[in-house]
Amino acid sequence: MTGRTPGTPALPVAGRAQIIRAGLDLIRRDRRAFAAMLTLNTLAVGAGLVGPWLLGRIINEVQAGATVSTVDRLTLGVVVAGVAQLFLLRWARWVGHRFGERTLARVRERFVDQALALPVSTVERAGTGDLVVRGTIDVSAIGLALRDAGPDVFIAGIQAPLIVAAVFLLDPLLGACGLTGLVGIWFAVRWYLRRANAAYLEEGAANSTLAEQLSATAAGARTIEALGLEQRQIDASLERVDDGYRTRERTLSLRTVLFPVIDISHVIPVVGVLLIGAVLLNHGMVTLGALVASVLYLRQLSQPLDTILLWVEQLQRSGASFARVEGVSLEPADGIGAADSPSAYPAGDQIQLTDVHYSYDGTREVIRGVDLTVHPGERLAVVGPSGAGKTTLSRLLAGIETPTSGTVTVGGVPIADLPTQVLSRQIVLVTQEHHVFIGTLRDNLLLAAPESTDDELVQALGAVAADWVDQLPDGLDSQLGPGALQLDGPQAQQLSLARVVLADPHTLILDEATALLDPRTARRTERALATVLKGRTVVAIAHRLHTAHDADRVAVMDRGQLRELGSHEELVALNGTYAALWRSWHGERREAPPP
Repeated sequence: MTGRTPGTPALPVAGRAQIIRAGLDLIRRDRRAFAAMLTLNTLAVGAGLVGPWLLGRIINEVQAGATVSTVDRLTLGVVVAGVAQLFLLRWARWVGHRFGERTLARVRERFVDQALALPVSTVERAGTGDLVVRGTIDVSAIGLALRDAGPDVFIAGIQAPLIVAAVFLLDPLLGACGLTGLVGIWFAVRWYLRRANAAYLEEGAANSTLAEQLSATAAGARTIEALGLEQRQIDASLERVDDGYRTRERTLSLRTVLFPVIDISHVIPVVGVLLIGAVLLNHGMVTLGALVASVLYLRQLSQPLDTILLWVEQLQRSGASFARVEGVSLEPADGIGAADSPSAYPAGDQIQLTDVHYSYDGTREVIRGVDLTVHPGERLAVVGPSGAGKTTLSRLLAGIETPTSGTVTVGGVPIADLPTQVLSRQIVLVTQEHHVFIGTLRDNLLLAAPESTDDELVQALGAVAADWVDQLPDGLDSQLGPGALQLDGPQAQQLSLARVVLADPHTLILDEATALLDPRTARRTERALATVLKGRTVVAIAHRLHTAHDADRVAVMDRGQLRELGSHEELVALNGTYAALWRSWHGERREAPPP
């Protein structure tokens, strides 16, 4: 059974069946190491059982009047068994840690692959906080379980039943007595496990929500300060902190019940065996050596049980974390559909929108009945007032969003069905958002085209009018990021546009991509891009109407509908919505008739 993470609209959590399948798959990938770990731990436990049994033999032999040489031989056996156990345990732990590190690497790699395969719309709706927490805190919790808790519990899980079996072999009645004394542990653990998984999942969800709140507050700090919303954000953050405190208090309360019961349950078997064993010894039903060995075994049993119960809390936390990490794979990846067949790949570059409707919340439509054909090689400008649906239209064209109804196709294939690697060669969306990765300027550019030469990188920067590169002392080797060269907004945006030039798609969607540049630089950059992308399709979405003036056609959006479509001259002559926007942009006062 699977479900959504409480408190978030998106990323789900894996159910028990999927967690088991994923765990078994990880074991199969490193089955030899797992088998070696199992064998070594079993041998180590077996060596540990020899000592108490030999001590019991020594007591019985002494009672029977054995010689010193006999006792010495048995004592040597105890020493050899102890040394063998130490050696085998260290070897088993070394194998276990290597197994854990390799498995953790696979978990990390799998998570990164799954996260990168998520549709952009899914990531945006889930919020970066949830994804970041899953990729950091949750993966770290899994790592702790694999490196430390896993090997320890694995050893203890083999040791505990073998010790109980050894007591039964010595004397079934003493074994039954010791096992009965452990019943309290079984009830306590069962009570805990019934409640712990849900509690830790709730705690993880609260951590994700808190991270998202803090991330959003930090990112929008200037806006919050400008609008005087500081107290509102502080209250919201404190509310998230309270939720986190409440969920952590819940998991702590579970542990305060479990651990005291466990401590008491450790003593009961030993006391019971001593009392009953004394009675049996007086009646000659058990030897003193068997009684001593049984008590030593039960005392020895406390160590693996302590280990299991010490780590059970971490294992529950790690199990919840594993469910959250694996839950990312439940979200459909980009390009799941008909386009998996080579015959369904685009048979051309024409983009077609047919009766497209779209709603973010399933109730209010932000795109209504749009029919539009974007011809290969044309430059189409999309204009309209704020809230007209321009950005949503660009996301539909780029395949980020899927229409509620209607179709958006490229070359006859629905864009949303195209695999990411195919779509990235077809259409690229460039928005106001951009990112500068830590590394050299060359590294940042090669992300778009790893095989590019330095000359091609320089040409791409020149194509977007990034003249500031010529002033860098180290050129393409200049380090970017904290503690190095910090690019300002316009420079970072030009770097992002240079990546687009290197990616070389047949269709480029610019959603106010030059909004952070001053008007003169923006116009120069757009003209440079127009020269480089000549012969390719360009869809430009912007408030600066000089973009529309240079376009082959202009699409006018208003209230989610396509109101007008034609060339700049045709729409000005039409004296409709576009003409009013054009005159307003030029400061003219004449009013246009309502559309």
